[in-house]
Amino acid sequence: MPSVEQLAAQLEPATTALLTVECQRGVVGEQSALPELAAEARSSGALHHIARLVAGAHGIGVQVIHAIAERRPDGRGSSHNARLFHAAGRLPVQQHCGTTAVRVAPPIEVAEEDLVVRRLHGLSPIAGTDVDALLRNLGCRTLLICGVSANVAVPNAVFDAVNLGYTAVVASDAIAGVPAEYTPAMIRHTLALVATIATSDEILSCWRQAIRS
Repeated sequence: MPSVEQLAAQLEPATTALLTVECQRGVVGEQSALPELAAEARSSGALHHIARLVAGAHGIGVQVIHAIAERRPDGRGSSHNARLFHAAGRLPVQQHCGTTAVRVAPPIEVAEEDLVVRRLHGLSPIAGTDVDALLRNLGCRTLLICGVSANVAVPNAVFDAVNLGYTAVVASDAIAGVPAEYTPAMIRHTLALVATIATSDEILSCWRQAIRS
């Protein structure tokens, strides 16, 4: 992992964006379609750390992008080519466009300057969405990733960011998956091979230092 100085350089506020992945009420909220994942996001502290990172980003001018997965009630345009999609279609809580389920979950606060990118298909918060074009228009070089799940969407975001030429940074205590022990294994054996891994405290410390300098 990089030194404090190297991490601070990667997280330069002017060229960094924070991506929250599927941090919506229907996924990590109290009325989640995936209660085991929602419980893990809360009990692990991941949701708390995501909210801290978002607040820190707002305070220093780092662009925040919220990636939301949703579905039309008629399913039009949604993916059907994996077991995961069929299982999601049978859940009691649906991530329908315009409903409470697809709003960003508390305690994460959405600022007026935040961007919200919604997708109807696929597994990735980046591929096939507006995220890449928005990042390039913003002059972003580093993408800081947090959210859920460590099983599917977060690794997709990391791989896509790296393949598109961004430096990926993963907030290790601000992602969650199930079972609980899977997340540290995914970080150690997969994500650490392609991304910088840092804690929320380390990231926020870099931003505080940037304010002072």
